[in-house]
Amino acid sequence: MRNTEEIWHLVDTKKDAFTDLSDRVWGMPELLYNEHRSCAEHVAMLEEQGFRVTREVAGIPTAVMGEAGEEGPVIAFLGEYDALPGLSQESGVAEPRPVEAGGHGHGCGHNLLGAAALLAATALKDHLEQNGIKARVRYYGCPAEEGGAAKTFMVRAGAFKDVDAAITWHPFAWAGVQEADSLAMTRIDFSFTGRSSHAAAAPHLGRSALDAVELMNVGVNYMREHMPSDARIHYAYLNAGGIAPNVVQGQAKVRYAVRAHTLHEMFALIERVKKIADGAALMTETTVESQILSATANLLGNAPLEEVMQRNFERLGPVPFDEADREFARQIQATLSPADIASNYNRSGFKPRSDEPLAEKIQPPIAERSGASLLGSTDVGDVSWVVPTVQASGATLAIGTPAHSWQWTAQGKMPAAHKGMTHVAKVMAGTAVDLIENPELLAAAKADLAARTEATPYVCPIPEGVQPPLKMATGG
Repeated sequence: MRNTEEIWHLVDTKKDAFTDLSDRVWGMPELLYNEHRSCAEHVAMLEEQGFRVTREVAGIPTAVMGEAGEEGPVIAFLGEYDALPGLSQESGVAEPRPVEAGGHGHGCGHNLLGAAALLAATALKDHLEQNGIKARVRYYGCPAEEGGAAKTFMVRAGAFKDVDAAITWHPFAWAGVQEADSLAMTRIDFSFTGRSSHAAAAPHLGRSALDAVELMNVGVNYMREHMPSDARIHYAYLNAGGIAPNVVQGQAKVRYAVRAHTLHEMFALIERVKKIADGAALMTETTVESQILSATANLLGNAPLEEVMQRNFERLGPVPFDEADREFARQIQATLSPADIASNYNRSGFKPRSDEPLAEKIQPPIAERSGASLLGSTDVGDVSWVVPTVQASGATLAIGTPAHSWQWTAQGKMPAAHKGMTHVAKVMAGTAVDLIENPELLAAAKADLAARTEATPYVCPIPEGVQPPLKMATGG
């Protein structure tokens, strides 16, 4: 317990510098693979705090790794700093008010995510140095979580091959251990090529690529009845062949996001989607090519790590919000529907309440929660297949705040967010100390991962040769 309190104190002594870091990143909302200024801020902080810095991890210009220590177990903290399009919003204003019309914003709190992870890593570094403890601490600055799958590329490149445990978090309404439940996802483009012709004078000479895309979409929509109920497939037109209706469209392109509850279910579903694309090309006498842009695995849990993190949350207690924090949270809640707020309680472990603007209790253990699985995707999943990984939720938001919303951006550098960020940094740092002090916990975590992957080993969902889509449009 003494070491836990010591590292909490170290977090408190450094929190102001990392609060400033999160605010600076909030003010430079950069999209996936273009987080050059945000990455530079993290590099500067790593150097200032005495880490050895490796730039362009896995060949990605905005990925960075800082390391301290020479020997012993390697504990990694994962950070992010990418933003989202169209979510520009003034801070501390409970109504839509963009800083820049059509601008970008941190509508998922990644400005906080990277800062708190680096704060925890720095506190652990200082704790190891002050106590002469043999261990290594790393901070991985990971770009492009919002659709770019940077961590998947980093895993494929071997960036985590010697890591003993990985710790990360995500801003949310609740403070607690995050349930390891997500969907594997692949983003894949289908490009159809036909033959252009005059749609009135020579329609028989044309072969419509747009018809092929539409037939593919119809086929996929019919397939929905015959795929797992928790799988998801979405699509968007990237090229509909032009704006002239009197031309048979010779080129058309559609982007698909294929999601499934497990990595191997996703692989099977992708093959079915590809067959439908081939069928659409056959029906229209066109050709089709597919190109994977990015992909992520589903998250794997790790019971020993989750138990350690749960104990740290319970030792620390809830975030110390004050009445000013609660009042602004009430203003945010006033912009939400009752359904938004009620939905936020799903799988939280708590019963819905109408008089609760902020979460002021620690979530119960994962096994004690219930509710429907409403899942997204994250590239943390790929790390969890190759390294024992645990993820926290940090209470930084009004209960009910939808992800990827202006309301989320508006709260991203408020005092409540800073308090939640510092709080979860203490939990992550304390979890790391427990793992270093108790080698049997690390051994148990590795055994847990080995058991989960024994029957279905990790297969990187991004094929060799596919490079990070540095110019890909973002998305959640």
